[in-house]
Amino acid sequence: MNQSSTSALHKEAFVILEKTSRTFFIPISYLTDGLKEAVAAAYLCMRAIDEIEDDPKLPTDVKHKLLTEISGLLKKPTFDETRLKNLYEPYQAQLPEVTLRLADWLKLCPPALTDRVAEATSIMAQGMAKWVNKDWQVRSEEDLDEYTYYVAGLVGVMLSDIWEWHDNTQTDRDLAIAFGRGLQSVNILRNRSEDKERGVSFFPDGWGEDEMFSYARRNLALGDAYIKSLKSGSILHFCQIPLALAHGTLDGLSQGREKISRTEVKDIVSKVVGE
Repeated sequence: MNQSSTSALHKEAFVILEKTSRTFFIPISYLTDGLKEAVAAAYLCMRAIDEIEDDPKLPTDVKHKLLTEISGLLKKPTFDETRLKNLYEPYQAQLPEVTLRLADWLKLCPPALTDRVAEATSIMAQGMAKWVNKDWQVRSEEDLDEYTYYVAGLVGVMLSDIWEWHDNTQTDRDLAIAFGRGLQSVNILRNRSEDKERGVSFFPDGWGEDEMFSYARRNLALGDAYIKSLKSGSILHFCQIPLALAHGTLDGLSQGREKISRTEVKDIVSKVVGE
């Protein structure tokens, strides 16, 4: 792609990012140029497959097929756009733009990162396919650890790879996984009633809210330890924002509130970035 095409694609990527994830759009916007575009492209790759897993209308067998085949395509040395288009073709009207444009997001990844992003997204897609087949029925804490690793821990690993690429920042991958896992467990608590309506429970057998709160707090504490290894600057702010919002949401949930207000979100972000 020439510079003009790349610039246009970056603009489109940020429009789609804001539409699909306010949670990550805010911290990404605080990253420095170059790093901002790299994280956005990598995140959109993962968001593309996440939308397939979450789609309420796609049948289980279709989700499994799409996720498994995308995982296979991402393992190839060269990504086959034609095969992806053919795979999507029967479901074109149902799939969101962020999913249909997976090949574009891969193109936006810095060349030195493309293989790492493709590998992490491939592992995520294969893991999601497995849990689609299991109907997301989490039976034990080990199940919960596995599921949250695939859907969120891998995001932490991918981010650590990006930090290393950017300025050789070294981080503990286990803590990076816990960072993602903590954010996901807060989402599980927040969306519990919604999940119940569709017959899905991410709570292990015998667990109530107390156990899930404990699980979330334990992983968020490891997330706090993860960011201690980061130098001050935009990467630190990027990680601090979702972590602070997760802590705030968890506190709100413990008080019986479904979510924190927009004003609280702004206050939390302002405190983190020192505005």
